[in-house]
Amino acid sequence: MLVKVLDKITDDEMHKAAWELYERALGEMRSLAVQRHLMYQSEFDEVMLDQRIEKYLCYNDEGDLCGLATFSNDLFAMPLVSPEYFERRWPELYRQHRIWYAGFVAVDRDSRSSRALLDLMEAMYNTASSQNGIIALDFCRHNDMKRNMGRATERILRRFAGGVMRAERMDEEQFWSYEFPEAA
Repeated sequence: MLVKVLDKITDDEMHKAAWELYERALGEMRSLAVQRHLMYQSEFDEVMLDQRIEKYLCYNDEGDLCGLATFSNDLFAMPLVSPEYFERRWPELYRQHRIWYAGFVAVDRDSRSSRALLDLMEAMYNTASSQNGIIALDFCRHNDMKRNMGRATERILRRFAGGVMRAERMDEEQFWSYEFPEAA
């Protein structure tokens, strides 16, 4: 596995491969989460060109793209994230641009048994930890309850950090529905 970090993806073929991987890996989330967790293609296109957001690309031994992640310490570049929350919570880290947000981590279904996810996570960990920063990300309830993503990510990052790490749920949002049966 090889992980490359790019500030933008301008090559049409690479961009197309990135979009297709994103859709294959995460597309099912469109119908599993109330709040939209996936970008529309126009938003994806903008993110791939936004130099404030690093693109982590993981290639398998055959040279095929098998993983993709976005990562930034410019919180204003990340859609739907409230930079003001982070500024209030960690004012010094915020001022020093040491808060990193992972917009998404996508691994192709055929590569989920490989090291692709671990290699992407380790590369992002190395970026943030080298600056004594923090990593923030979100999971929808489906991924956290069914796939245990919060705990799994904690275990992986704790291993990278040699056991020296704190993990905390920053926030949680609930979506409710209220149904009204037909009047009798």
